[in-house]
Amino acid sequence: MQTRSGRTFAVLAMVGTLVLTGCGTQSGDPEEEAATAAGAGRTIRAQKVMQVTEVHEETRMTLLEGPVFGEDGGLYVVDVTAPEGKPKVIRVDVGSRTSRAVHTDGRGAYTSAQFSPYDGRLYLSDFAHGEIVSLAPGGGDRRTFFSGEVDGAPMNPDDIAFDQDGNLYVSDSRGLSEGESLGRVVRISRDGTRATTLAGELAAPNGVSFDVDYQGLWFSELTENRISYLRLDEQGGVTSRHTAIRVDAGIAQTDSIAVDADGNLYQGLHGRAAMAVYDRHGERLATVELPARAKGLESATNVAITPGGTKAYMTVSGPGGGYLYAFDALAEGIRQSNGG
Repeated sequence: MQTRSGRTFAVLAMVGTLVLTGCGTQSGDPEEEAATAAGAGRTIRAQKVMQVTEVHEETRMTLLEGPVFGEDGGLYVVDVTAPEGKPKVIRVDVGSRTSRAVHTDGRGAYTSAQFSPYDGRLYLSDFAHGEIVSLAPGGGDRRTFFSGEVDGAPMNPDDIAFDQDGNLYVSDSRGLSEGESLGRVVRISRDGTRATTLAGELAAPNGVSFDVDYQGLWFSELTENRISYLRLDEQGGVTSRHTAIRVDAGIAQTDSIAVDADGNLYQGLHGRAAMAVYDRHGERLATVELPARAKGLESATNVAITPGGTKAYMTVSGPGGGYLYAFDALAEGIRQSNGG
């Protein structure tokens, strides 16, 4: 994810000067959409579920991220720019279209959320302070899982993904505010004691997700609009790395990534309220867009697909507030399409 100049009021000076400027969406011609529904020109129209947040007076922003379904059936999201005293982690009941606060504090600028397969806790990345923290499944009991430098440099952790054993993989957007390619993909052992750089010299890495078989990691670079692939060995070491997809996004930039049961990639777009969908070979399958009447929404940061189902919930934000929009995914949801 990325904001105009910071994740919270306390860190407005550190994140940079990117402006949330969506390119808008058009309703499209129904006959044209039907004619191209099976190909790269397919448009999937998302529908509004509910508004979750409003723009905060203190930060002049709201930015929803990290949608993830919990064992209790609730959809958990983070509001990156929420000030002290306002909910920073929110639980949404998509059935009743209601929400409630789960966690707030005066410190964190949380950019992603993911439940660990190892201990079941909810893990959050704190972009501003270079930390990974965790909460009890229903909120509370905040613990610092990892803090400090990795290979001599602090992190700006953005998105997170777990392997099957509970080891954590982090997109580190270090260098974003300086406009330098200092970013990394970092692996943290499940006990939080060992951190290893898997890939470096990256251009503000953002989205990160395992493929279907946990054989490799997809990750996106915000300021290069590209998706790369890291093939991993059984110990989590890198065996190869290559650029896999170059995203034609115009003024928008690549944000978070989710992967469904067929291996398709859902690439969120910062600066446009839409998502690009690719298969694992890089073919553009579809674009998820909002109805033309949706105003004041400029970025579609991430998506969670219902585990075992195809209903997808996309976090969308802008001057109009923070919203959830729903659409039918191309395949069922799995862990890789649920949080991060």
